[in-house]
Amino acid sequence: MILYRSVNIMIKRTLTPAEIGTIVRTSRKAAGLRQDELAGAAGVGLRFIVDLEAGKATAQIGKTLQVLQALGCSFEITPPAGVVEVLHA
Repeated sequence: MILYRSVNIMIKRTLTPAEIGTIVRTSRKAAGLRQDELAGAAGVGLRFIVDLEAGKATAQIGKTLQVLQALGCSFEITPPAGVVEVLHA
């Protein structure tokens, strides 16, 4: 789940693989990077970047997080109520 902040309004939503791919592609282009350059910076293969940007639903979470980190993207997960207490116990 990711939070978007706009004019003091916080909207929680679940992203689809296609939306994550669009965010990665848009962020990469904004950074002036080619797909192969992002792959090298993130330590993943070019094929992974191509698939991720295409919204492949089976993209590995670890590699996806590496790509997001390389782009400077943030990713937040909010556990459901009750789980927070267990995590802090």
